[in-house]
Amino acid sequence: MRYLLLLCGDESAAAAAGPEMARRCHAWAAEAERRGVRQGGTGLHPPAEAKTIRVRDGEVLLTDGPFAETKEQVGGYTILECADRSTALEVASRHPWAEVGTLELREIPGGPPTAS
Repeated sequence: MRYLLLLCGDESAAAAAGPEMARRCHAWAAEAERRGVRQGGTGLHPPAEAKTIRVRDGEVLLTDGPFAETKEQVGGYTILECADRSTALEVASRHPWAEVGTLELREIPGGPPTAS
């Protein structure tokens, strides 16, 4: 079963965590890849660089920044392939970001992705 692991937090938490957190996150990713459960993922650029796109009545509306006006934003993601939810939760709970931010785990329905 495939899962999307969203890494959420506020920008001040990321800045305060510093390079040591980045090193620990890379080590977690390497270990998850060694176990064969991490299929990919990456950090994202800051929310201030985001563009929100909506189409209303055929008109494209672009807004700078994220849609949600909350302190906590998505900062990265990982795709996990695990035998079951309990394994995915175990892998996710070891992610260092859980100590300073929030992780959201969602099952991806269906089989593997298809090429478009």
